[in-house]
Amino acid sequence: MKKTSMLVIAMMLAGCDANVDVNIKGEPTAEEAKAFVAAVEKDYAEKSEFASRVFWVQANFMTEDTNAMAAEVGAEMTALAVKYANDAKKFNDLTLDAELRRKLEILKLGITLPAPSNEADNKELATISAKLDSMYATGKAPDGRTLGELSDVMATSRDPQELLKAWTGWRTISPAMKDKYARMVEIANKGAKELGYSDVGYMWRAGYDMPADDFRAEADRLWGQVKPLYDSLHCHVRAKLNDKYGDEVVPLDQPIPAHLMGNMWAQEWGNIYDVVAPEGSDIGYDLTKALKDKDYDAVKMVKTGEQFFTSLGLDPLPDTFWTRSLITKPRDREVQCHASAWNIDNKDDVRIKMCTKVNADDFQTVHHELGHNFYQRAYKNQSILHQGGANDGFHEAIGDAIALSITPDYLKQLGLIDTVPGPESDLGLLMRRAMDKVAFLPFGLMVDQWRWQVFNGELTPETYNDGWWALREKYQGIRPPVERAADDFDPGAKYHIPGNTPYMRYFLARVLQFQFHKAACAEAGFDGPLHRCTIYGNEDVGKKLNAMLEMGASKPWPDALEAFTGTRQMDGGAVLEYFAPLKDWLDAQNKGRTCGW
Repeated sequence: MKKTSMLVIAMMLAGCDANVDVNIKGEPTAEEAKAFVAAVEKDYAEKSEFASRVFWVQANFMTEDTNAMAAEVGAEMTALAVKYANDAKKFNDLTLDAELRRKLEILKLGITLPAPSNEADNKELATISAKLDSMYATGKAPDGRTLGELSDVMATSRDPQELLKAWTGWRTISPAMKDKYARMVEIANKGAKELGYSDVGYMWRAGYDMPADDFRAEADRLWGQVKPLYDSLHCHVRAKLNDKYGDEVVPLDQPIPAHLMGNMWAQEWGNIYDVVAPEGSDIGYDLTKALKDKDYDAVKMVKTGEQFFTSLGLDPLPDTFWTRSLITKPRDREVQCHASAWNIDNKDDVRIKMCTKVNADDFQTVHHELGHNFYQRAYKNQSILHQGGANDGFHEAIGDAIALSITPDYLKQLGLIDTVPGPESDLGLLMRRAMDKVAFLPFGLMVDQWRWQVFNGELTPETYNDGWWALREKYQGIRPPVERAADDFDPGAKYHIPGNTPYMRYFLARVLQFQFHKAACAEAGFDGPLHRCTIYGNEDVGKKLNAMLEMGASKPWPDALEAFTGTRQMDGGAVLEYFAPLKDWLDAQNKGRTCGW
């Protein structure tokens, strides 16, 4: 969740006057800018906790009443956030110290969906946002199956017709979203223009300590670095799927049908590892089976994740984490099961919300979500406007970087496996990880590529769906398994679209996590292949990591990156180094095959 949003909501809910008046006579001064920021920060710090609780309740008790509450306070939040952003603009032409200027920019860019100052538009935007979120959270296929049930089918079935039924069934929830989504885009763009941005997408790209157009080029540069690895993986996976399903289902000269990839959105492919596994490269263990055999439950999975961070010398989670988090899905009510990490009081009341299952995927997810929580606690002493990631990719990358240390050596230390497999199992381990990490890269890039085109008008409601699939084919080499119509609105079947969560952070995180992992392994003195390195128990790494985390958003992200890695540029080179043995093997397998799509 965006920190600013929750803070402003709280001001309204608390019934106090949250407006910070900017009474400027003549030209604004640096002293007035400083006083303005201090007043806003004071309001934010005092009122944020109540706001966080309101959103927590709405996410954990999905009802008409809680949705209405969220819509109402959301409208009030957006109005104030827009007011503060517009007030911050008044100081644009002043020469200010770097910290004050950064805080003013955070105020302007901290709104995901900027509503116009018009009260009616503002309220309508909040109502639509809450409704879209609820439509997704409570969506079911025509046969009554939930996303969780359908996802289980996608992960385990190898029957193309059964997979197709699950795939199309989930996408029946989204056509009703399209008109609401289009109206939301229209209103939010009006708000962005009031703040001086051409559209919402441009505004999102402006939040990376560089000009918006430069960031688009930076994302393309990073994709260019890792694309050859993805292309090799895609070519091999398509060939193996062709071996299993035949030319009629998986032609070798076309993109891969989306319903065959083991995941509802074909964003990660690890669930079909058994179809593509290198011959004779058994990884030596089944983590899901090991967790169950060792009587892990959801709470023990989370405690194990916490133990990794404390092994690095970081403070343990507070007792309130265990009494206030939602770790398993309740049986008696609707909740938003999408895993998330929460910071209720901007200090120590951190929580996760997760419908945890005892399996390998959720073991990884636990480490990811706790990465958010430990980051939140590390920067708790920063001023309220600096309590965030250095950029949004950082926040997503921290836990994932830790999860890269979930190696056989680490699992043996936990007692989950008895012996560490030898180097002969490395190829299987790398393939399994690439099926998630590498396969995700183009999806992580294209989701916001689609939204940028929606926000700037390149795509209209009539072309939303065609544009979505054009980008998926271009970047992923994935196509819909059946013909899709303009009214299908398949983007809405992905949580982050109706939930209005910017997605570029996940692409950046997939690059940064390997860069962080490489730096951590170097700090630990590890001199073997990156994929065998675990930093579990290394307090020297923990000290250096915490130094970066404590910076929060107080400095431009290159400063934070340099503090931990020694370089100021994001770099996909660590991804290539990590998977180098797999790339060599894939290229050998692909000789004589026609790759591309």
